[in-house]
Amino acid sequence: MIGSTDDARISPALWGMASILTVGGFLSMFTSTVVNVALGTIAAGFRAPLGTAQWIATGYLLALAAMVPVSGWASRRFGTARLWLVCVGLFALLSALCATATSIEALIAFRVLQGAAGGLLVPAGQILFAVTAGPKRLGRMMAVLSIPIYLAPVLGTLCGSVLTERFGVPWLFLVNVPLSVLSLVLGLRWLPRERPADPQSLDRRGVLLTMTGLPLLVYGFAEAAPIAVAAGAILLVAFAAGAPRSPAPLLDLRLFRDRAFSSAAAVVFGMGVALFGAMIVLPLYYLDVRHESLVATGFLTAPLALGTVLALPLAGRLTDRIGGARVIFAGLIVTIIGTVPLALLTESDDYRWLSAVQFVRGCGIGLTTTPALAAGLRSVAKERISHAMPLFAMLQRIGGSFGTSILTVIVSARLAAAPGSAAAVAGTHWWIVGITAVVLIPSWILVRAESSTVD
Repeated sequence: MIGSTDDARISPALWGMASILTVGGFLSMFTSTVVNVALGTIAAGFRAPLGTAQWIATGYLLALAAMVPVSGWASRRFGTARLWLVCVGLFALLSALCATATSIEALIAFRVLQGAAGGLLVPAGQILFAVTAGPKRLGRMMAVLSIPIYLAPVLGTLCGSVLTERFGVPWLFLVNVPLSVLSLVLGLRWLPRERPADPQSLDRRGVLLTMTGLPLLVYGFAEAAPIAVAAGAILLVAFAAGAPRSPAPLLDLRLFRDRAFSSAAAVVFGMGVALFGAMIVLPLYYLDVRHESLVATGFLTAPLALGTVLALPLAGRLTDRIGGARVIFAGLIVTIIGTVPLALLTESDDYRWLSAVQFVRGCGIGLTTTPALAAGLRSVAKERISHAMPLFAMLQRIGGSFGTSILTVIVSARLAAAPGSAAAVAGTHWWIVGITAVVLIPSWILVRAESSTVD
């Protein structure tokens, strides 16, 4: 028995479910970065241009984004646990197919399909988790499920180099198979089975607009393609304009009428900008200013993820005890404190000092994003969580793509004007400080909203 959702105690069965779903989420995020360091090797092996091989990574990420909007409907239509299990099985199969691909075109096609499975896998796990955990355990449980989001990309980059050098390219994909099979076996045995909700007709207009608009927007930001950004934005605005008139919308945008939900959504978007955008800035300091190798840079930037992961359990406990809003506000302050020293970088800063600073910044991030999800979901009825979770995922993805694009432009322009300059990287971090400070506004609104609810 997992236990009543009104019970604040976390049962062993719920911890077991958390472990299974966390592995599934880890697979999707790990695979998004594990091939990046090997694209040159893959291109050479297939005698293909690097620009073509780049679609092994880009195609996966775009498919990942495209499936997020329909994940809620698929969960309602087929049952969340069933959807998760099918996606894990497909992930294992497609990983094996990627490893045995005989052409670059086949590998790209398998990666796109793998991204589609991953794009359904993560939101399905989050929906199942949020519904089962209930409001009194949501903070702690969401903290557990968030670990892969921060840890897997770092491990993916590090493992990608080792696997390519020691075992060969096929193992970049084969490494997923045993974990996927283990997750599938355990999931079949332990995941709770729920009956699918009353089947609603598919909002075909919403599917068309979101499944094209979101990937276009993400791709446009990533590739600095204004036409793609504009097209994606127009399609998503068209969806938002028409969704309230649909009898069965793909995503229920009426959730934004709730002040707590909309404030939490703004925090998720803002932290997506500040967090994922910042991930591209500091590595340039180690690569271009300090001339470290790619592998060394991966280790030198790992304290950020370590701080985030270690702070997540504390964030979960505090969120369940005092509410997420105050935890978020404190986390933003800690994040700013950990970012300001990076805005004062010099060419000779001690690596131990920079590691400590990154660890502090990571702790702040860990105290921010996951409590925002929990705080936003607390005001959502159980039957609407399948609408809320994809909305949060979309906002985080859009924010991350937007932040990466903007900060890349800023730091690239500064480095072009002063190649190898620490000041160029430092100055970009002032933008990150400013973005994080702006997020304090919706965070404070969320504090007020949560306080009024308690009162």
